[in-house]
Amino acid sequence: MKRSFKTLLVAAMTLLAWSATTVNAAPAGYYTDQKVVYHNNGGAPDNATYFKRMLNSINNHVEAVGKDHVEIRVVDHGAGVDLFQMAQSDRDLAKQIDALREKGVRFLVCANTLRERKLDWHQLYGVKEDDIVPSGVAELARLQQMGFVYIHL
Repeated sequence: MKRSFKTLLVAAMTLLAWSATTVNAAPAGYYTDQKVVYHNNGGAPDNATYFKRMLNSINNHVEAVGKDHVEIRVVDHGAGVDLFQMAQSDRDLAKQIDALREKGVRFLVCANTLRERKLDWHQLYGVKEDDIVPSGVAELARLQQMGFVYIHL
């Protein structure tokens, strides 16, 4: 009796472990190539939590589809630009941004927001001149016209 219970327990644990690994993995060819724009205008009242959750979701997206099969842009305007100010002193946030950039994710920053907030893009974590777009909302529309699917978390 003890032996069959042990066998049953081992079989159940093996089945659970197998299903846990296979449930998370999409079968080959499940996702087609994707072009996606994420809209980041902050997540008041707790931007820090929002930014970490948003970056985690973007990472999950890349992992699910595969970095060679997804083109992701993140348009940052308004309070969304706080992401790069916070990353100057938050090493974990900076690491998340860097890891996504390494996977091909592009972060685009609104020039209107920079002007309105009197921010110098040189003072924002990892932002380069070619990351600046004239208008965040106009960039969202432009990318959608180019076939990017819009996501706002």
